[in-house]
Amino acid sequence: MSLVKQSLLVLAVAAAVLIIWVLYVPAARPMLARAGLLEPMARLGIVAEDAEAAAAPGPQAAGGAPLTRVIARPVEERSLNAVVTAVGSARAVRAVTLAPEIEGRIDALGAEPGGRVAAGALIASLDSEAARIAVNRAELILADAQEDLSRAQRLAGSGVTSDLARQEALLAVRTAELELQQARFDLSQHRIVAPFEGWVGILEHEVGDQISRGEVLTRLDDRSSLLVDFRLPERVVGKVAIGDLVTATPLSGARDPLEGRISALDNRVDEASRTLRIRATIPNADDRLRAGMSFSIRLELPGEPRPAVDPLAIQWGADGAFVWVVREGVSQKVPVRILQRDADAVLIQAALRPDDLVVIEGVQTLRPGGPVELVEQSGALAAASTGSKS
Repeated sequence: MSLVKQSLLVLAVAAAVLIIWVLYVPAARPMLARAGLLEPMARLGIVAEDAEAAAAPGPQAAGGAPLTRVIARPVEERSLNAVVTAVGSARAVRAVTLAPEIEGRIDALGAEPGGRVAAGALIASLDSEAARIAVNRAELILADAQEDLSRAQRLAGSGVTSDLARQEALLAVRTAELELQQARFDLSQHRIVAPFEGWVGILEHEVGDQISRGEVLTRLDDRSSLLVDFRLPERVVGKVAIGDLVTATPLSGARDPLEGRISALDNRVDEASRTLRIRATIPNADDRLRAGMSFSIRLELPGEPRPAVDPLAIQWGADGAFVWVVREGVSQKVPVRILQRDADAVLIQAALRPDDLVVIEGVQTLRPGGPVELVEQSGALAAASTGSKS
């Protein structure tokens, strides 16, 4: 390729770069205007005819430097949420193991496995024939003792019998009453009843089985609510309280996360694990959860206040995240470390001053130490930006 062709190619490329620079870089036209090149380029058709008006210098600082129009907001403060998690096991809000107090043979079952029973409902009964006979005998003895006492009282009035005989008859009545009370209690021990409303577990015995004293018959759970015990590090002491909200997710994945409340805190930190035992109550109105299930517990603790800025204010550079702030009428670049992202704000750690204004719009043309003009309405800034690019 000849030298002339190479020169023409270089000039063509340079012209194309110049045109792109003029059309898409807002600061290009003011620079060309100051150099006296904008009007010749407008006559040649490289820029629009109203280029001079578009490149007319906007508001300027006292030293003649152009002001950059921005929208800035004061720094807010929000609490940094500290999330702690744990795994706990659930149990029914009330649970009891049902077992007989005496030995005997089961002669009836009053509940179905997995069925719901009311308080006082019969779960099972043992053969009670001997106990009934004992009650009848005690009733007869009491009736005879009461008759002897009545006779002694009648005779005491006529002087036929002594006061000692009357006292012995009275003692016999009291003794017979106690024997009847004991017989009736022994008879009641042949019935196993539900102490509260709940769900019966699988029955371990059938009618006709001989069961020993204390041998487990079944279990009764009131699972209208579940209690989940879990442990958290001792650093949470003083930050959690009864009534705080927790989120419980079954590890089985059978259900979506559930909301519960802290219902109890232990009175001491475990010295071996340096953890505090905490109990949460989870509603189970639809009866889809069971005691013994494991849950992932999530608890949000209020943290220390941190600066919060609009997500639009966060910029990224070679050294990481930063924001532009307005200090004494000029823009400054402040490095930040992002701590937490919320829907409408970003919590950061940065060397910000109380009177700093964080720029949220107009950051594209800012430079450190450059003078800025604060614009109140987003529409005004958008109109200014459109005019600078036309």
